[in-house]
Amino acid sequence: MRKPMAKKVLAASLAAAMTMGVTACGGETPASVASTDTTPSTDDTSVEEVVSTDDGAEEEVSPYTVITDADGNAIDLGGMEVVVRDWWSSGERAEAQTDFDEARYEYQDWCEETYNFKLTKTTVGDWGSAAQDFVDYVIAGGDDTNYIFTIPSAFASTILSSISSGLVYDLSTLDCLDFSAAEFSNGVHKLYTVGDGIYAFRVGVPEPRTGLYFNKRILEEAGVNCDDIYDMQANGTWTWDKFEEILEKVQQDVDNDGTIDIWGIAVNESVMTSAAVFSNGGCFVGKDADGNFTYEVESPETLEALEWCRDMYTKYDYNGPDDEEGNPAAWDWYQGQFKNGGAAFLPDQYYCAKKGNLFADMEDELGFVMFPAGPKGKLVQCVDDNVYVIPGCYDAERAWNIAFAYAVYDDMVPGFENTNEFVAGAFGGNFDQRAMEETIPMMVEAEHVVVAYHGQVPNFDLGAPFEWKIGPNCEPISEIIDGCRDMYKQAIDEANQ
Repeated sequence: MRKPMAKKVLAASLAAAMTMGVTACGGETPASVASTDTTPSTDDTSVEEVVSTDDGAEEEVSPYTVITDADGNAIDLGGMEVVVRDWWSSGERAEAQTDFDEARYEYQDWCEETYNFKLTKTTVGDWGSAAQDFVDYVIAGGDDTNYIFTIPSAFASTILSSISSGLVYDLSTLDCLDFSAAEFSNGVHKLYTVGDGIYAFRVGVPEPRTGLYFNKRILEEAGVNCDDIYDMQANGTWTWDKFEEILEKVQQDVDNDGTIDIWGIAVNESVMTSAAVFSNGGCFVGKDADGNFTYEVESPETLEALEWCRDMYTKYDYNGPDDEEGNPAAWDWYQGQFKNGGAAFLPDQYYCAKKGNLFADMEDELGFVMFPAGPKGKLVQCVDDNVYVIPGCYDAERAWNIAFAYAVYDDMVPGFENTNEFVAGAFGGNFDQRAMEETIPMMVEAEHVVVAYHGQVPNFDLGAPFEWKIGPNCEPISEIIDGCRDMYKQAIDEANQ
């Protein structure tokens, strides 16, 4: 094991001194987090300063706090090997790129040695098979491998049906997990709380998702100061109205031939529609104080956002040319449009401009801000984190050990509690400095985070019946809603039974 890097780092307990929460549509607050200890007990091996030996020499002290059992000994997992199975990990660590990477690896090595376990993250199956793989594994009775399954949030209905079938371990019974602590601020466990049980979790701050990219060259050539957008984001004046003021300036017929050459937005309409709804304080499904889902598609906040989107798409969104047979352009045409300088703005997810991804190698530099606030809302992003579950076929001791290993291994690194791993992940991509220093950290702060419940309702399909129909010059929003209202209400009623 490598030696802990810090000699004079202030000690940190397992739970950082940090307050964070996640707001849910419907008035519920999934996680209000204070600085708490998530462990049965701890000894005093963590100190806040370098101590001196009898001869006056400084002695190096570990910055880590050891979690102990009732006898005062470090928790011993007996050499257990834990496998977090996902669809992207190689099983090997990536080369450290930053001081944070180095510190995280050193802390994880210390955890494995101190608590006597080994944790590996590796690809088993793929994105589309993860949920069914879990079901098949548990029904078959499992095997000797100690798995944590990663399941995409898109398969929420499968997870919930698995919970009702007793296939998922109830994490609320494990006293090694304190869901009021900062490392669970992402709110995943709240989405999968059924009755008194908690059946899914994730350690760490929520992942940044949908924001608004802009091509800095196009904006500057149109006379827009890109720093003004960041300034408005910082002072709370970045709104739909300000966004449209800029769209009017940047959409241009460059060669005066009567055809628009640079459009205001390149967009997957369903991405922007959802972002607009949440930015106006709306949602599609809420949750009341009794834990029941509520129909919110026709709430004033949601309807206002839907009408605004229809107007924006009609004015500033070009879906792409029809092909020779009159069929519309491919669904992802907008990506090439933006990448090739055919549009000024693009609402999309944080990962798109990371190193090795879609827009990382664009010739033009990109800015990235939060989606603008509607008149009834504020700057928010709707989190959509992957879900981690433990098979329900494991016994209590095995489940406790697996949960403990995962929680300490992926916990915040002592000395780096305020380090945002997603900022570190943006290095080498196509983000400007203010995006990394301001936008990405802001996106995971409590006041800017919401969770959505529509994914928890089986058969509540926002795609083809609803959002895919909203675009330039589409039929009236009221008519689109008429076509799916009864289906949505029925799905909610069934989910509440």
